[in-house]
Amino acid sequence: MKSPGSLTGRARATIIRQSEYADYMRLDDYAGTLSLLGDENRLRLCALLKDRELCVTDLVRVTGIAQSRVSTHLGRLREAGLVRDRRKGPQSFYALATEALSETVRSVVDDAARSHDPTIEGDRERLAELERERKKGVPESFIDEIERDYSPGRTWRSLALGVAALLDLGDVIDVGSGDGAAASAIAPYCGSLTCVDSNEKMIEAASERLSKFENARAKVADAQALPFPDGSFDAALVLHTLTYAEDPERVLAETARVLRPGGRVVVECLNAHRRPEVTTPYGERHRGFSPRALRKLLESTGFDVRTSEVACRESKKPHLEVVLGIGTKPGAAPKKKRERP
Repeated sequence: MKSPGSLTGRARATIIRQSEYADYMRLDDYAGTLSLLGDENRLRLCALLKDRELCVTDLVRVTGIAQSRVSTHLGRLREAGLVRDRRKGPQSFYALATEALSETVRSVVDDAARSHDPTIEGDRERLAELERERKKGVPESFIDEIERDYSPGRTWRSLALGVAALLDLGDVIDVGSGDGAAASAIAPYCGSLTCVDSNEKMIEAASERLSKFENARAKVADAQALPFPDGSFDAALVLHTLTYAEDPERVLAETARVLRPGGRVVVECLNAHRRPEVTTPYGERHRGFSPRALRKLLESTGFDVRTSEVACRESKKPHLEVVLGIGTKPGAAPKKKRERP
């Protein structure tokens, strides 16, 4: 008997023909089918292609699987006859070969597509978002492709610096700044920039990084007891600080205190997850905050919440997600410029 991996394309194609061909299927054909659909990512692709045509770029964006792996999976599925492709200009569009599937294979794919598995549900949500963008005429963002379609000078850092140049900020505090890498991108566009972190070595690194900016400073401080008067800042960054804080609510309460009326806070944190073995070694105290939980934290500390939602998903397993929250301190922003605190 042949092993499933040694099946030829013709043999694999045989296993998925209409029921009238079932009499010709051999035991190794069935084994080949189970082997082919036993891969989680191939089953995800089949579920996505069940009712629509998608190109490789679409599938990469929705699943977060690397382009090379998506192409390899599609090649195997096409060889077996589970998917068909159609060329349109420089791109190929793929769809499930529904008319050629046996009832058994069709049932497996249908069940997967309708399941409440978190991965499948995430795929459905991202596909729906992609389809909404296209209905609105929004072009596909090159940002999702930047790591894959590299060209000289086209990096995430250069992108961040270019976008930061649009900013015109007042007095900004970065709460839990680490080494100041993120803050350095916006330093030239701040009236003043203050980085605080409880780790002395991180603040030393931040001080060195920000030394070329006269308007920037770095200070060792506890995010749960900020050493600044009320209403000292116009905007605050709290980037991946809450999951490491002993009392996340206290961090946001202190941030609200040192902001002026009308001041804005931008928060990023991991979405709630079940992979502590990945994050605990980095010192994480809390397993992330869902968009709903982050919204509740912001509201409980006095902010009017503009948004709290999943902003992005890591392409590599375990596909951790980042939640973005934006809040505003109630009250009118002052018109006159304040002195540096």
